[in-house]
Order: sequence, then C-alpha cells, then structure tokens
Amino acid sequence: AEALLRIIATYAAGDARVALNVLEFAVNSAEPRPDGTLRVTEDVVREIIRRPILFSDKSGEEHYNLISAFIKSVRHSDADAALYWLARMLEAGEDPLFIARRLVILASEDIGLADPQALVQAVAAMQAVHFVGLPEAKLALTQATLYLARAPKSNAVLRAYRAAESDVRDHPREPVPLHLRNPVTALMREVGYGVGYKYIHDYEPGSPDAEMPCLPEALRGRKYFEMEANPHPEGASPEREGT
Repeated sequence: AEALLRIIATYAAGDARVALNVLEFAVNSAEPRPDGTLRVTEDVVREIIRRPILFSDKSGEEHYNLISAFIKSVRHSDADAALYWLARMLEAGEDPLFIARRLVILASEDIGLADPQALVQAVAAMQAVHFVGLPEAKLALTQATLYLARAPKSNAVLRAYRAAESDVRDHPREPVPLHLRNPVTALMREVGYGVGYKYIHDYEPGSPDAEMPCLPEALRGRKYFEMEANPHPEGASPEREGT
C-alpha cells in the first residue's frame, strides 16, 4: 500500500485533486476478487498514470472552465473545438447528463427557431444517455454536439422571453381582458366574461375581422419576439472561415 501511495504522490506533485482522481480511476479499473473486494496493484496505478487523461475537477473551477469552453465552442459554430472539450470532459469522468442538460439549454438559448430541430436533437441525446449509458452514450452526445455546432444561431427566443419578463416585473398585476376570460357561470357572462372573443377557426386566414387584442390594455402593441432575417449561419466563427 505504501508503494502505491508513493507512486500516486510522485505523479500528483502535491496536487491532492490529481491524487484522488488517480486513486478513483484505479479503483474503478481494478478487477474484483471472488469475495467482492478490489485489489489495486502497482500495475493498475501505472496504467492509469500512463493514460492520456486530463483530469477534471468536478466540483471546482476546472469543472466550470471545461463546460464553459464546450458551450462557447458550440455557440461559435466551431464543431472541432466543441468535440475536443466534449471528449476532455467525458474522458475525465464528467457526468454525461450534466453535459446533455447544457446542450438542451443551448438548443433554445442560442439556436431556437433558427432550427427547431436543434432542441429535438438535444433532448434525444439526453434520453439516449438515460437509455444506454456510457460508453455508448458518448456517440449520442457527439451527434448532438455536431448538430448544434453546425446549426444556424439565433438568440431571439432568449431576447423575447427577457423582454416579456421585464414587462411582467414592471406590470405584475395587469388584469386579464374580459374577452379572454372563460364565462363558466351565469354571473361571469353577465359581467362580460368572454364577450368579444373571436374563435380564430371561424375566420378566413388573414381576415382583418379576426383581429383581437390579447395583451392587457396597458401593454397593447408590445412586440417581444422578432426573428432575425439572417441568423448566424453555420461556420460563422472566424476560425472556420476559409476552411
């Protein structure tokens, strides 16, 4: 045991996080004995040290540095960089569901309606992680990463929600217009609930007769969502231009 600790301590060079990571990988790689216990040998430890693994501090700064580099690479349409950071995290033992959740967020935040299939791909990858687990789930995460990196980029969804959120904070108790309320009782009908509501399917598409305000009176005319005419296309990053 002392010899093993000396090997690990020498490799870690005073970094306790590296030492703990080596020990964790060694335990996970050890063959179980018939009685169920594990025997970590010098050969196992030396094999772990020889592996080209760049360790990730799952609870510290490096954990957040790696996911930040990954997400920003996808956002910047740099598929190659995104794959590198993805592999860095997975080979260091990062939770694949943590990565999948971040891809789901990015699909709406940075792509949105510029390519609605992006969210479908991200959610499918997250489900695949649940269904098959590692190591096979690495391929599902790779597919989703490539799709999202290559997709056109738009943050119109994010900006739209923030604009609506701002109005909610400034106007938190605007009454629901009467014509949008359901008249579920006779008294409600008497005071005007539902009066003036226009059922859109009763009108021809685009008919001006179907126009009906749906925002509170104080917010009439507000525009929260505006889709860009030209969202950032695939390969918009300077690093990819000309390649």
